[in-house]
Amino acid sequence: MIWNETKECMSRDEMTALQTARLKKIVDYVYHNVEFYRKKMQKVGILPGDIKTLEDIKNLPFTTKDDLRDNYPFGLFAVPQSSIVRVHASSGTTGKATVVGYTRHDLDIWAECVARCMTMANISKNDIIQVAYGYGLFTGGLGAHSGAEKIGAMVVPMSTGNSKKLTTMMLDFGVTAIACTPSYLLHISELLEQEGKIGDLKLKTAICGAEPWTDKMRTEIEQRLHITAHDIYGLSEVMGPGVACDCQFHNGLHVCEDHFYPEIIDAKTLLPAGDGELGELVFTTLTKEGLPLIRYRTKDLTSIDKSPCECGRTSARISKFRGRSDDMLIIRGVNVFPSQVEAALIEVKEVTPHYMIIVDRVNNLDTLEIQVEIDEKYYTDEIKGLEALKNKIGHVINQALGLNAKIRIVEPMTLKRSEGKAVHVIDNRKLF
Repeated sequence: MIWNETKECMSRDEMTALQTARLKKIVDYVYHNVEFYRKKMQKVGILPGDIKTLEDIKNLPFTTKDDLRDNYPFGLFAVPQSSIVRVHASSGTTGKATVVGYTRHDLDIWAECVARCMTMANISKNDIIQVAYGYGLFTGGLGAHSGAEKIGAMVVPMSTGNSKKLTTMMLDFGVTAIACTPSYLLHISELLEQEGKIGDLKLKTAICGAEPWTDKMRTEIEQRLHITAHDIYGLSEVMGPGVACDCQFHNGLHVCEDHFYPEIIDAKTLLPAGDGELGELVFTTLTKEGLPLIRYRTKDLTSIDKSPCECGRTSARISKFRGRSDDMLIIRGVNVFPSQVEAALIEVKEVTPHYMIIVDRVNNLDTLEIQVEIDEKYYTDEIKGLEALKNKIGHVINQALGLNAKIRIVEPMTLKRSEGKAVHVIDNRKLF
């Protein structure tokens, strides 16, 4: 059984009717239960009764991460503390942590959404799934865990921190599916290759998220491990993993839009963008009780497609992310996303997908260095000069970014492997 498949296969008109009814209800709910939203709506002259159609959502104010931080820790909760059964929080690496609260109903909805995503990835009750996201305040571990239990799979709550133990259990337990970040899965594949154990795996599926990755990186993972890999998307403020996931056709991520209403806006004008147009993704939670959010600006850059998918699902799909509006680097007037560098490097067979971007400022001029790790099978005495390879990499980077970069090649296994979200950028300009 596909969880709530009847909702996923609703017609567009049926989905619109459901979303409209839930939007009216959630706007009324936050107006009467969250002082922050009541004041924001009153400031722009909007009352709950003014929201009659989905198009009226454009009249509602946006919510940002700063709003969550300004109301830290529980100022945006819509229910008494006694109704909150769990909290999660962001790492707070870019400011004060954002705290999210869940009611029992919220956790049930979350598990259902993750179960839908895992079903799209062909994971069932017959699978043994290793959850290698971090457990704790980060939403990845417990979110994936609950969804796997919802479909009845055997869950191995591995978390991160001991890669050798992970690979041992993966082999000994006959793990058939894994949930983790794509960069960590690449690290796992390297360990298994070094041990000559790839052929002993029973692994068939990976469901990866928590960081941006390209289709080329997905292909790299699939070819190395002989599996299929799926992209799962979520963010703690909206719920956690399970907001969207791609099916077997990998033609966009299906949004659980009966629970999360997606919009695409122009990041500069804040006006709605058309279907298929690149813009910033905005979500309104339609069924959330603990921390409902109205028009939350994710900063993720994508486009939306509401046409039916080859898989038969009619839910709206968001395209693979081009980056984040606040992660974008501007180097000598050129907009650069780390995902562009990753996509370019995968074109060069001699290097691995591991890289580090270092931006600096010398004599008021921005400099760009890209550290690239050479693949071990190409690291020989004859190639240690590396000038030809540097030129080759520099050319593909120039073609991808439209600017020149200093290429620094490092030895195999030199760059730090990530067990969580990979860090690919060091911007020293922030130190000035």
